[in-house]
Amino acid sequence: MRTPDTFIAALGSFLPATVTTEQAVAQGLYPAETAEIHELGGAAVAGPIPAPEMALRAAEIAVKRSGLAADEFDLMLYASTWLQGPEGWLPHPYLQRHLVGPIPALEVRQGCNGMFSALSMAYEYLRADADRRSALLVAADNFGTPLMDRWRMSALFIAGDAASAVVLTKTDGFAQLLSVCSTSIPEAEEIHRASEPLFPPGVSLGRAPDFFARLQEITAKVAAAPESPLGAAMARVREEIPVVVGQALDEAGIGLDDIARVAFLNCSREATEQRCMVPLGLPMEKSTWDFGRMIGHCSASDQILSFEHLITTGQLRAGQYLLLFGSAPGVLLSAAVIKVLRDPGWTE
Repeated sequence: MRTPDTFIAALGSFLPATVTTEQAVAQGLYPAETAEIHELGGAAVAGPIPAPEMALRAAEIAVKRSGLAADEFDLMLYASTWLQGPEGWLPHPYLQRHLVGPIPALEVRQGCNGMFSALSMAYEYLRADADRRSALLVAADNFGTPLMDRWRMSALFIAGDAASAVVLTKTDGFAQLLSVCSTSIPEAEEIHRASEPLFPPGVSLGRAPDFFARLQEITAKVAAAPESPLGAAMARVREEIPVVVGQALDEAGIGLDDIARVAFLNCSREATEQRCMVPLGLPMEKSTWDFGRMIGHCSASDQILSFEHLITTGQLRAGQYLLLFGSAPGVLLSAAVIKVLRDPGWTE
């Protein structure tokens, strides 16, 4: 989807201190062999800070940097993947109460691609009415709960706690959103479910999610029958990666060679290579893996945190293009292209 006249006025984040893999191995939290194989450096750990509070802090920074007043927003979208607070309670009214007031707001549950869906929805909402000008997009998760073992939930990543925020506007910004595209492969939904029953949900029984066990089960199933419908579905996921990215690039009016950097999910080197950079034919030097490996997989915030890091460290400058790419259960693949227009003025 082309997104003409859509700008990013500011970014914000809340990123707590990192616990290194060396510390985690010494404490018996993280297997030493896994640390050696996957080269992950650590994870941001928020302790008892609730996800909505982290979201509020990131949003306050983004709003302040944007120069907009808190009451100038027309929409707020809140992306999340894990538990946010008391059951039967929603997180986005917390930010309405403490920051933006009673504007239209809703929670987006699209897994780790929540911010891509938020970008699409915000663009459509703003363009539907000439008087609507700005939207606030946030994402936040704290995985430090008894039913989540951040260090062992997957061999391919360590779960990190963080929040991110984007101010999207139709008027002006330091960067321009040129396109955002998604495609789904629903026949592959079993990949993230495996044989786990749909009801009652495991978490309601006090069972911690084990994404690695599900991956092992699916991998073995496909290895035993590569020509099965599941094997075909997994193959299609790989085939669709350059397709959805190509669509985003075409709609942005640029080619792959124009991309200066790529922000993907914060996962192992192997996963980053095989699920993003190799399918696109790009070198790892263009990825943000070196940054992401130190903070963990921060759910829907990964790409926005990397975007902010590139801007604040001067690694992405005016005139350069950034590709955001992600995948989520479903299977959902999403890509977005952003052009940096100028220094935002808050890189200090």
